[in-house]
Amino acid sequence: MIPQSHKNPHHQENSGFSVPVLPAKTSPKICILGGGFAGLYTALYLARLSGHKSLIPNITLIDKQDRFLFTPFLYELITDEFRDWEIAPSFQKLLAKVKVKFCQGTVENIDLKQREIHLQNGDSLTYDYLVLSVGRKTFSTVVSEQEVETYPFRTLADAERLKQRLLILESSPKPKISIALIGGGPNGVELAGKLADRLQNRGQIYLIVRGQQILKGFSNFSQKVAYQSLISRGIQLKFQTQIQSVDHHHISLIEPEQQHKIPIDLVIETVGTQPREWLYHLDCQHNKRGQVLTTPTLQLIDYPEVFALGDLADIRNSQGKQVPATAQAAFQQGAATADNLKALIMGKSLKAFHYIHLGEMLTLGVKEAIVSSFGINLRGLIASWVRTWVYILLRMPTVNHRLQVTQYRCKQGITNLWKIPFTTVKLNSQKLL
Repeated sequence: MIPQSHKNPHHQENSGFSVPVLPAKTSPKICILGGGFAGLYTALYLARLSGHKSLIPNITLIDKQDRFLFTPFLYELITDEFRDWEIAPSFQKLLAKVKVKFCQGTVENIDLKQREIHLQNGDSLTYDYLVLSVGRKTFSTVVSEQEVETYPFRTLADAERLKQRLLILESSPKPKISIALIGGGPNGVELAGKLADRLQNRGQIYLIVRGQQILKGFSNFSQKVAYQSLISRGIQLKFQTQIQSVDHHHISLIEPEQQHKIPIDLVIETVGTQPREWLYHLDCQHNKRGQVLTTPTLQLIDYPEVFALGDLADIRNSQGKQVPATAQAAFQQGAATADNLKALIMGKSLKAFHYIHLGEMLTLGVKEAIVSSFGINLRGLIASWVRTWVYILLRMPTVNHRLQVTQYRCKQGITNLWKIPFTTVKLNSQKLL
């Protein structure tokens, strides 16, 4: 949600460190690489810049895809609870009424000293200020001698590809459809519930977890309720389990007390990411995982005109703990970066980024979810309703898109209500006959 004021609750005044203040520029050029939560919301906040007309920036958002992806609802595509256009509106549509230019392209490399961005199609862009918010890319962690294809689940294309594979399996004569789902984090847990609800009694789902628990780092409430939900759906959890290999019909598992094969039709990976190649070559400081190091104001060390957001950056809170790579963290980083860019343009001091954990919202299946926020814990249908509408009304980008989704959802709800009495009357008539 785009706030009406420029004051940001996620900011703190600087203390204990020095931030260089760059001179104000006339109509500065701002390039934002990556149209995820952090990048898109930085652009939307910046577009609201008020002040002298000569200081209003020229903003360009660059992404390799032509559509934004609202990732919290990606799971709902598997069960047809949401439509593509609701969770993946085009950037052109989202930016139609704001002063932000969209450029579709893939980054080849960046020259930080010359302030130049080189795209794979041969185009180059220059900037006065740069925001790096390109997410990590997926890679397979599975060893397969037969080059068996596994299915990642991070993008709209991944979801569409998975749905096509499920349709093929569902149309086959197989009495059971066996799926190995790798990863016990939120992606694995949420997807497992949706798959179980879609396949019902025909599905046999294995959730393979390397550690001793699901949802590591989440509240005890979320862990407990999610575990109960998975078990109630017949999902088999394999804790402390590693994958030895995969062939076309089996997956070999190494468990604490045994090593065995299980028959499998589909392997889905929700783990396994790495930085983009060009990120390694950036002339700046990195950590051991390849993430760039930032100041408390989210700027690159030695390059105050460059901001780094999301999971490509090593962002720490005031206690030195790494900020999680979640949608809510990216959303807050986008707001904070927009404020600091405005400050740089105006020649004012910057503020440190302060992450506020707002809670947890997870889907566990069709019409079932968890909401845990500021001491309030909800589960089941009411949690699913709260999660859906909080995301639609408060987190989806732009007022216009939120209104369109809300209008469509309300129409669908009214249509479904009309079907209930019609079905009841029809059933009663059949009984009388």
